Amino acid sequence: MTHSKPAVGVAVPEMTFAKLGGGQLTFGGTRDRWSLLVVYRGKHCPRCKRYLNKFNDMLADWTELMDVMVVSADTAEKAQADVDEFGWTFDVGYGMTVDQMRALGLYVSDPLSEAETTDLFAEPGTFAVRPNGELMLVDISNGPASRPDLDELLDGMRFNIENDRPTRGNA
Repeated sequence: MTHSKPAVGVAVPEMTFAKLGGGQLTFGGTRDRWSLLVVYRGKHCPRCKRYLNKFNDMLADWTELMDVMVVSADTAEKAQADVDEFGWTFDVGYGMTVDQMRALGLYVSDPLSEAETTDLFAEPGTFAVRPNGELMLVDISNGPASRPDLDELLDGMRFNIENDRPTRGNA
């Protein structure tokens, strides 16, 4: 199986996701600020909940630095159930398509059973984009156990932004 990596240092075409509460979330394209997209596996994943609960606890530190959005392939009902249960206050998108997953270079998984979920879903991914729309940072995983440490990621992003660090990994 082939899997293409996202190209860092290149403009990310705009991608939209339905947003809980109405409207859309837009990732990519030019903006006034840096942006961060966190892709999670969905309601069926307890590791995602722990990760996103910590992210929510740190949200003020993140939003001081950049715009953030969290997206999955879940239905609106499943995503809303998580928001209701955990009290997440970040913007949550739902209905990510397989084409969008593949465009971001994410790993895509089949459910292990209907108890998990019934449709294909994305494995975790984190993407940071400069205001000019260029992809600066990518972290993708093929399973739920590997994700960037949020404290380290926040510290690193703050350093990168404050010091206008170049994109790495494009040699």
